[in-house]
Amino acid sequence: MHYRKILQKITDITDRIKPEDFWAFVETMKNAPRVYVVGAGRSGLVAKAFAMRLVHLGIKVFVVGETVTPALREGDVLLAVSGSGKTTLVVETAKAAKSLKGKVVAVTSNPKSPLAKLADLLVHIPSEIRDKDHPHYEVGELMGSSLTPLGTLFELSAMIFFEACVAELMRQMNVKEEEMQRVHANL
Repeated sequence: MHYRKILQKITDITDRIKPEDFWAFVETMKNAPRVYVVGAGRSGLVAKAFAMRLVHLGIKVFVVGETVTPALREGDVLLAVSGSGKTTLVVETAKAAKSLKGKVVAVTSNPKSPLAKLADLLVHIPSEIRDKDHPHYEVGELMGSSLTPLGTLFELSAMIFFEACVAELMRQMNVKEEEMQRVHANL
């Protein structure tokens, strides 16, 4: 069945994330004055799902582009999520955050990308997304020869990484699920 192959691929990917990146990411999220998240498409949805968990943990978090998002201040953290590391919205937002003296945390599959080069902290999710400049990108990605189409392995692996970080943040911050439930959306 395909789900077994997908689960094995995600395990292979998440097993290759550097432990030191995990611990640095957790510390950064725990100690950030405020966290801003940005991503486009499905990567953006994964970033927003993580933002929701940060809210549940009591961390101040905002989604870039929402009308109620306040100005980033010096020392705030921008979490930028992009499989390719080349998504214009995400890269330009990271540049803006750097110019405002914010800290940029990049989560990407491409450690040589423009986003990765802007990062103060880089979390490499080694999901082997083909570069769009690859001669067979359209055939390989659009036909799903990499088992899942269009970056799905990156997004699923990033979600698993973020949920593992939530579990560790719960432990370190001594936050119980019942406390998180109290601030869960109810409208």
